[in-house]
Amino acid sequence: MVAFLKRDFFTKGQKKLLVQAIQQAEQGTSGEIRIFVEHHCPYPDPMQRAQEIFQANEMYRTAQRNAVLIYVATKDRKYALFGDDGIHQRVGNEFWDQVAEDMLKHFKNKDLVKGLETTVAHVGAALKKYFPANERNPNELSDEILEGQ
Repeated sequence: MVAFLKRDFFTKGQKKLLVQAIQQAEQGTSGEIRIFVEHHCPYPDPMQRAQEIFQANEMYRTAQRNAVLIYVATKDRKYALFGDDGIHQRVGNEFWDQVAEDMLKHFKNKDLVKGLETTVAHVGAALKKYFPANERNPNELSDEILEGQ
């Protein structure tokens, strides 16, 4: 049997920075944000992989269907933003296209962390607008960064 080790894409400091960005973006909203990074995307369309990860991590289980996955395959230079039905119905394709364009600017400058931070902030602003927090605002999904192969 061959064992595969999870690869670290970020330093501890970078992970901490990204988790803090997620936590800040989630303040004031019931929405949830997760980041998944891996080297290679197993599909021609990264949206297919994002949907697969979204389902596998049961991100659809948020009460208001307002979770968002930010997916990046670093070596393949692929990325996708996948928002559950609740948020997608409110922001539409134009929003996702604009956020992806902003993220790509940072990626082209070889700044993965800044691209992810910026994306988290944009998504958080939309979540706050459409899904403001109420008195009881549990963190429905972990804020940890997910890393694949």
